[in-house]
Amino acid sequence: MGGEAKEGRIERMLHQLLELLRTGGTHRVADLARELETTPALVEVMLEDLSRMGYLKQVDGACAGKCTSCPMAGLCAAGQSGKIWTLMEKAQREEGA
Repeated sequence: MGGEAKEGRIERMLHQLLELLRTGGTHRVADLARELETTPALVEVMLEDLSRMGYLKQVDGACAGKCTSCPMAGLCAAGQSGKIWTLMEKAQREEGA
């Protein structure tokens, strides 16, 4: 795959990932990877990229100790020692773009 074609594919995947995140709710990396037909490792890299670009911000998962009583227990990354991200205003503003 040529350099330009590869860059275009990565850009499309970043856009698709951002669109998935804009739907709201919680998303596990494995589920996002399945939706994008890629690996969880690549999704992690793309999340980091979106963070550097100002679309996402990593937040503290301080609620991890209360998972047994949380209605989101099986869905949240906090209880699985995962990273938790939130959409920044920039990502919400550019939704129609």
